[in-house]
Parts: sequence; structure tokens; C-alpha cells
Amino acid sequence: MLMCCLSADHVRAEDTLPQPTRIITYKTVGDVELKLHVFEPAGRAEGDRAAAIVFFFGGGWNRGTPTQFYPQCAHLAARGMWAASAEYRVKERNHTTPIECVKDGKSAIRYVRAHADELGVDPDRIAASGGSAGGHVAAATAVVDAFNEDTDDQNISPVPNALVLFNPVYDNSKSGYGYGRVKAYWQQISPMHNIRKGMPPAIVFLGRKDHVIRVQTAEAFQKKMQDVGARSELYLYDDAEHGFYRPTEHGGRFYRDTLAKMDAFLNSLGYLKTPTPQ
Repeated sequence: MLMCCLSADHVRAEDTLPQPTRIITYKTVGDVELKLHVFEPAGRAEGDRAAAIVFFFGGGWNRGTPTQFYPQCAHLAARGMWAASAEYRVKERNHTTPIECVKDGKSAIRYVRAHADELGVDPDRIAASGGSAGGHVAAATAVVDAFNEDTDDQNISPVPNALVLFNPVYDNSKSGYGYGRVKAYWQQISPMHNIRKGMPPAIVFLGRKDHVIRVQTAEAFQKKMQDVGARSELYLYDDAEHGFYRPTEHGGRFYRDTLAKMDAFLNSLGYLKTPTPQ
């Protein structure tokens, strides 16, 4: 049964942001309820199965909220996709490690796939997306075998069918991001070091002036993907820093461009129903 509530505790009334159509609890850990902030496509006929996308916010595995990806969710819902921005446990609120972030990411994808009929979602067209540490979580759902929640149904795959990654911290080695926090298990949790045949198609956005992820890292990820026969698109933006893709940055010009390229990518996979807005 779907649990739903739309309250001020979870959605702040911000005039500048679109608001979800409902909020669903996808996982409970102790007294922590983790929710999907859902943007449902309008005008969906009964029996329709929309493509879906789940976004994970950035914040260094330390902080952040699902509102970060409300604009992208609303945009894709208007294009016919079922979109959600996921809560997951972070250090400042929950005293957790990156392991719990990955566990929650996998649980979120599993939940959407397991409840596809109730949600009106196609279980074979589920994309994972995220920015920065959220991009790590999204990429990890596709490729990291370790770190599954014991209460999850392990027979349900957490692997998404596509990846949309915004300056993701997907290299956790000494030369990447977050090594000091994950050094005891970095090879297990680093998406870059677990790429294999059968990877879902991916699109990656990165600013050339990003102080967290190097351009060489993004290029290495793309090459590793292509070496195993996976589709991998990489877009680099001049004069763009970390978090450049947000609507409030650079007058929104990078936000609009990433939306257009994301649309084209998802449209090529058959995930969108309406033409890309001009």
C-alpha cells in the first residue's frame, strides 16, 4: 500500500519552486521515514505506463534536500515522465556514512520498480539521476554490487535503465572525491572502478571550472563506459563551476541547456512523450 502525505514538514511552500503532486514513503529505517517527492505526468490514461526518473540531491553525502531537483522533475513530468526527487540519509541529519546513501538509493529504485503497477510506471524504463554526491548515488545504483539494505527484496533489481548525471563524484579513489571517508571500501563503492558490460546508457554534465571533479575524470569514465560497449555522452561547459546546472546559476543558461540535452537523451530512449520545448 502506498503511503502518502503532503505536509509542511516535507515540502516547504516556496513560490519559486514547482511542488510535487504527492509524497510517498519508500523506506523506513528505525524512526526515519524516507520519501519520494513525486511529480506525476498530467493526463495519463488508465493503464498507461510512463517512463520514470528518480533524482538524488547533492551535498557531499552530508546534507541537502530533494527540492534541489524539483525544477527538473516538473519539467520532465510536463513531458510525460513520472519523476521523483528522493530523500536519503545523510551525515548531518542521520549520522550516516556514504554506505547508507547507496543503500537508500538502491531501495528507492527497487521501490519504484516493485510498485510499478500502482505508480503507473514502466519497470523497464527507470532512469536514475543526481548531482555531485547524488550523482554518485545514482551511478552506484547501476554498478555497485555491495551495500544493499537487508530489508530490501534482493530479487528486485536496483539497476536503472539509464543514467543522467550532473557533476557526479563517481571516482572515489585517492585521485577522486571522498577517499578519506571511504578508503576502507573505496573500490567497492566507486562507480568508476566497477564499470562492466551491460551498463545502462549515460549522459554526464560537467563544468570545466569544477573544483571537485576534474575533466580528466569525466573523460576517463566515458572511455571506460565505451570500452565495455556502453553508450556514454559527456558535455563539458566552459566557465562553469560545481553546481552550474541549477536554474539560479549563470542566469539559468546552463540549466536550460542541460535540460535540452537531457531531453534529447531521454527522447532517444523513448522516455518522453512531448516535443522538447523551445
